[in-house]
Order: sequence, then C-alpha cells, then structure tokens
Amino acid sequence: MYVPAHFAPDDADVRALLDRPGAAELVTAGPAGLEATLLPWVHDPDRGALLGHVARNNDHWTRADGQPGLVIVRGPDSYVSPGWYASKAEHGRVVPTWNYVTAHVHGTVTVHDDAAWVDDVVRRLTDMHEAGRDPAWSVDDAPEKFVAGQLRAIVGIELRIERVDAKLKLSQNRPAADVDGVITGLRADGDEAGARAVEEHRPPRHTREHISPPSS
Repeated sequence: MYVPAHFAPDDADVRALLDRPGAAELVTAGPAGLEATLLPWVHDPDRGALLGHVARNNDHWTRADGQPGLVIVRGPDSYVSPGWYASKAEHGRVVPTWNYVTAHVHGTVTVHDDAAWVDDVVRRLTDMHEAGRDPAWSVDDAPEKFVAGQLRAIVGIELRIERVDAKLKLSQNRPAADVDGVITGLRADGDEAGARAVEEHRPPRHTREHISPPSS
C-alpha cells in the first residue's frame, strides 16, 4: 500500500479501526485465481487475529484453509469537492479527491468447522453490534434448537494477523482553511462520519505551502 507520511496512522488509529472492523472482504488466491467474500469480523487482540464466519454453502472456505489471506477493512470514505477549498478562490489550482480510511490485514487463514468455536464468534459479534441498543438482542433470545441449526449452516474463519498496512487519507495535506472547508462541506452533504474523521485527524492549525501528492 502506498502511504505518504502525512497519511500514515499511528498505532492507536490502527487499533481503533480493527476494534470495529464491521464487514470486510476476505481475499485469497487459489487454483481458480483470486476469490473474495464479504464477512463480518471481530478483532481478538489476545489471539492476534480477526475472527468471522461464512455460509457453509459458500465453498470459498474449502479452498482458503491454511492459505495466505488478506482482509480489507474500511472506515469512512468520502468524495471531496474542490469547491470546498479556500484555495480555489486564491489560485484555482485544485482538483477533486477522495478521502478514506483503510487497513489491509495480511495473515494465514484457518477454518474452524466446529459448532462451539462458531457459537463463540457469533455471540461476540452480536454483543459488539448490539451494544448500546435498548433492548439489546441476545443469541439466547432465539430458541436453542433454531440457533443450533443456524450454527450448522456456517463455518468459522480465523485470519491470524501477520502484517497490517493502513492509511488514513483525511485531508491532512491541505492548508487549515481547506480542511475547514472540507469539514463544512461534508456536513452539508450529511456525511457526519466523514466530517468527524477529518476533524479528529486534522494536523495542528497553521499556514503552510500546499504541495499536492498523488491522490491514492
């Protein structure tokens, strides 16, 4: 991954992204070429792994066990209009770009065709995503036999993390007035997540010459 210095995250940024990975693509390579499946994940820092599950009928898992894998985790992403920049009125040398947060998590895939293992992951995923809801749904709210049948229909997936390449491209390379304009523009578009990400990662407020790097 190409990561200019001003878009490089610190360890806390990476941990925050992995702690709520949401659904992310698992990519592996096999005899038929590249395969990708979007899966829900939970980060287990003690195991140094991402844990998830896949439908048993999706035979991707039958070719992934023991193979190198890549999970592409995404945070907020947003179109950035050059019309939001104060620089547009000053000199006009501005172009559209895209802000985004992403991590490429590399590791080895292990398949867990084990009901107890999958039950634990399903409960951890449920607890993570139901947190703060009132009332919060629990796996135990469903009939036991129904849950057992659902668990038989899925297979556990573990990606043991070997390397994480991450990037936070959030207008950190723009002058302070341009960053203000991006935050205002995103909020006007209703993109509160994108605006908040830019706001939280803006560099110290100061005026400096802007040199635009490649956008990706």
